[in-house]
Amino acid sequence: MVAAISLPENLDLKTAAPLKAAFLERRGAEIIVEADQVRRLGGLCLQVLLAARKAWEQDGHPFSIKGPSEAFVETTRLFGAAGALLPTEFQGAES
Repeated sequence: MVAAISLPENLDLKTAAPLKAAFLERRGAEIIVEADQVRRLGGLCLQVLLAARKAWEQDGHPFSIKGPSEAFVETTRLFGAAGALLPTEFQGAES
């Protein structure tokens, strides 16, 4: 079974708790995070995403980011989290 989460346009303080809950509901299965609509990524939501990735890794289930928007990629790089979160093809590309 594969679960999916479609990230909203704004990942800000208000979005962090619902995002965490969405991940908790889907734990225990492969997950695909659709990041193509993201325009703004805040630090707290980035922490939720990083914690989810680590939890999936520890559980032995695949965790993937699908089609990250330019804003998602750039913000992840600025926070220094590209290697931990982005698909390989987005980790080293220059903007």
